[in-house]
Amino acid sequence: MTIYIGNLSYQANEEDLKAVFAEYGNVKRVVLPTDRETGRMRGFAFVEMSDDSHEDKAISELDGAEWMGRQLKVNKARPREDNRDGGGRRERY
Repeated sequence: MTIYIGNLSYQANEEDLKAVFAEYGNVKRVVLPTDRETGRMRGFAFVEMSDDSHEDKAISELDGAEWMGRQLKVNKARPREDNRDGGGRRERY
């Protein structure tokens, strides 16, 4: 499982997130997506932990918590949708 963290401060970095989530267990990976054009953070991140029960505890305790002046939105990440179907156009039959 992967955790989605939304409404993230633009000043947060990978080490900040590792430190917060390490309080709940071993952090395997942190991904901070950036805008392709500006290189600026997009205000959300993904964290993967080594144990699902640790992820569940982190979600329940951090969702809605204030961190770096922002109220976090923390939940299970949904699978990425494949948007490579011609720009969202659908064929009609």
